[in-house]
Amino acid sequence: MRREQVQPACHSDFEPDRLSCLPGHVIDQILSHLPLREAVRTSVLSSKWRYKWATLPNLVFDNQCHSVASQDHSDIKNKLLRIIDHVLLLHAGAINKFKLSHRDLIGVTDIDRWSLHLTRRSVKEFVLEIWKGQRYKIPSCLFTCQSLVHLELFNCWLKPPSTFQGFKNLKSLDLQHVTLAQDVFENLISSCPMLERLTLMNFDGFANLNIDAPNLQFFDIGGKFEDISFENTFQLSVVSIGLYLNFETNQNRLRGSSSNLLKFFVHLPHVRRLEVQSYFLKYLAIGAVPLKLPRPCIDLSYLSIRMNFDDSKEISTALCLLRSSPNLQELEVLARPDEQNVLIHPYCGEDEYCSCPIMQLRHVRIDGVSGTKPELDFISFLLLYSPVLERMTVKPVSSGVTELMKELLRFRRASGRAEIIYQESP
Repeated sequence: MRREQVQPACHSDFEPDRLSCLPGHVIDQILSHLPLREAVRTSVLSSKWRYKWATLPNLVFDNQCHSVASQDHSDIKNKLLRIIDHVLLLHAGAINKFKLSHRDLIGVTDIDRWSLHLTRRSVKEFVLEIWKGQRYKIPSCLFTCQSLVHLELFNCWLKPPSTFQGFKNLKSLDLQHVTLAQDVFENLISSCPMLERLTLMNFDGFANLNIDAPNLQFFDIGGKFEDISFENTFQLSVVSIGLYLNFETNQNRLRGSSSNLLKFFVHLPHVRRLEVQSYFLKYLAIGAVPLKLPRPCIDLSYLSIRMNFDDSKEISTALCLLRSSPNLQELEVLARPDEQNVLIHPYCGEDEYCSCPIMQLRHVRIDGVSGTKPELDFISFLLLYSPVLERMTVKPVSSGVTELMKELLRFRRASGRAEIIYQESP
């Protein structure tokens, strides 16, 4: 007898079901690039796709996770709660990442229940962003989750239980608009031995930043604080600090005290990129400012400074950093006008620019200048001591500063190929 030919599994008298024939890893890749709402909707495609979404390792609940058919915030909130409950109930695989960031969601007690469920599933990344209402108190169960590798909180209040012993596997911590006590902050940082990235933005409850993190490599902070110190941070290479507090009164009180500049750099021998934003240069200028740091910043290749050119101590501090950075290649200077519009310290003369070694600057950008003598002296100094300079971009604070452009063209340049770009303000 003639043997009947076996048909392929995905073949029929009709057009082949190509979606069902896709390999499992290809389906997983497709689902991983879809918003959660669209991933769940693929369950209607075929039986093979029906529960595929339930094994997604990354669960993101944001404004895209459901369509907004109503303007009633209560309806939106209730629908979102039902969606999260439904997804977590049916989810069958490992949960690597859980992110809750919906513009219409305030802190609700359901978050405690979801957090407990996630800690039992050994979640690795936990992101909670509360965009409305009061700061949400993080449930104590989250502080027992030793599987966490990344923790990101927005508009939250952290009060760990007394039994909290840190996150032993945490590598990245991002806290924005948070409240926590001084001892809680210090204990949190020092009890995360694997911490590599730390972001702090707009916090309250503590004013002294004592950073003890032996594996820290990236540190980004912006907020109001009184003091900052580093300990065991010899791996730190990328630092961005913005101090949103004018230290004028403290500077007068602490005049003649030990140098903030020296204290700041003693535990940062390998800093590679440094951003000094808002009033932090004023903080560094408190106390005695040396000509050079005792230990040069050998690895520093990028430096961004926000500086008040009416303050000679800030200028001296900036010059100290330049003298102490022999391999600096890129410099950005943002002029910060003084609110009181008066000279805080007598203007320093040409002697301030002496004893400076040849710099390796290649790209310089200076923004917000108005053509004052301190600004012009600083620009002239950079041109005179940068023999390998390729480009300097100067942008005035406002348009119509024609005298500034004329002065720039007169300056001597140590580099024969240095290009000066005058960028008009809008």
